Amino acid sequence: MQQHHTSFIENTWSKIERKLSVTSRRIKDGMPFKTIDGVYDDWQDLMDWWTNTFWAGILWHMYRETKEEIYRTYAQSIEEKMDQVLHEYDKLHHDVGFMWLLSSVMNHELTGDDRARQRGLLAANVLSGRANIAGGYIRAWNGDNKAGWAIIDCMMNIPLLFWASEKSKDARFTHIGTMHADKVMRDFVRPDGSVHHIVIYDETNGEVLETPRGQGYEVGSSWSRGQSWALYGFAQSYHWTGKQEYLDTAKRIAHYVMTCLPLHGYVPPCDYRQPEDSELLDSSAGAITACGLIEIAKAVPPAEQRVYLESAIAILRALDEKCAIWDHTNEGLLDYGTGAFHKGIYTRAEVFNGPMIYGDYYYVEAICKLKKMLG
Repeated sequence: MQQHHTSFIENTWSKIERKLSVTSRRIKDGMPFKTIDGVYDDWQDLMDWWTNTFWAGILWHMYRETKEEIYRTYAQSIEEKMDQVLHEYDKLHHDVGFMWLLSSVMNHELTGDDRARQRGLLAANVLSGRANIAGGYIRAWNGDNKAGWAIIDCMMNIPLLFWASEKSKDARFTHIGTMHADKVMRDFVRPDGSVHHIVIYDETNGEVLETPRGQGYEVGSSWSRGQSWALYGFAQSYHWTGKQEYLDTAKRIAHYVMTCLPLHGYVPPCDYRQPEDSELLDSSAGAITACGLIEIAKAVPPAEQRVYLESAIAILRALDEKCAIWDHTNEGLLDYGTGAFHKGIYTRAEVFNGPMIYGDYYYVEAICKLKKMLG
């Protein structure tokens, strides 16, 4: 990796480490989602909220890189609090992947904790139990009228299933994960590499009934965070399965995104097809995309690596220059995150151009990935 990239990565990590050493002393084992007046909120009153372990994931990255026990202590406390959700069936949903990959799975992989392994396997059983075998997909949200709903975000949850197969030596989890990924590859990813956010299926036979707008601008548009979930999700699915079609799909999505990004200065708009006069950005989509591009770079032959790595670093440099908050005026790392193009989808969770915990998480993860590659 070129020397000027090395300096950027090392300097960015130093800034991350300095800031998180301060914010962690206040947040401790909280469950933040967005900042309000510069201070991260806490969602422990809604323990099943999908982002409640992203802070734990950040803490685990900090523990791995610094070996400071305080990060481990806070992260394990969050994981233990999440036990109450793991045993409340009605509150569990497709995002159990996010919720336990970034807590129990990271804990087990870093420390060997056996309780963490068991929690991860239990969560994987919950996720596999949401599979509609006749339809060929994993159901997304709960609700009487949503049995046929699947969403692109779930590509980031199925790595929990692949991990569970490896840990349990039981291929059934992988069978379900690949079933869902195959369905998404066929029905969500358009020929040009753009993707649907939501596909509604006939739950009896898996026939596509509708592709609603979701969190993007309109039906048929290109919600940037959905693009990033797809890109990174298929890259991870290839990592776990070695299935070439998943890598090819990740690359097709990446090539679409890489043609859009330069038009926006490498910080994604909320939707790649939003009106030209819209100024909505989504820094979180940039951080997730960077992680996915790095993952693709690890999988392709050396001659191909540069295009993906250079694009990832271009995004991270743009995020640093235009979105990063390195002082203490705001506890977030990245400003200009946006949850959805239209208001009124999630009232309490609405964010329009502000910090969000998952944007911060994937920013930290991307820099850690590059640090490891330098290693």
